[in-house]
Amino acid sequence: MPTDDPSGDLPVTDRLVVPAAMLDWRFSRSSGPGGQGVNTADSRAELSVRVLEIPGLTGLQRARLAERLGPRLVDGVLTIAASEFRQQLRNREAARARLATAIRQAIALPAPPRRRTRPTRGSQERRISAKKQRGQLKKQRGGRLPDD
Repeated sequence: MPTDDPSGDLPVTDRLVVPAAMLDWRFSRSSGPGGQGVNTADSRAELSVRVLEIPGLTGLQRARLAERLGPRLVDGVLTIAASEFRQQLRNREAARARLATAIRQAIALPAPPRRRTRPTRGSQERRISAKKQRGQLKKQRGGRLPDD
């Protein structure tokens, strides 16, 4: 999903868009790269959103968000921080991309359960013959100690 405009709506999926009014930005001085400029520029970006209140979510998606993002939520607010770049704009773009990815992964459908299958007869025979070959190889290694 493109997140070109760091101040506009945040597209998460084709059908889900976080309105710009719900995004809360905070900026601070970064501890990352930047040389002497790190002491003066507020390049670290924090993006917060009340994820459970995003319009357009179904009840099932809200439940998945609450379950999967629960440990990361503080009073229902998810906060993403980005400080890996020297420019505030790039950190804002990185935070938006991370937020969209976190929400997208949280609302995704769970993987279908794995169907248990039994190994085929051929695979069992191949496994047993490989074990026997390995045992024979190890048996050949065992040399006799000379009698003194």
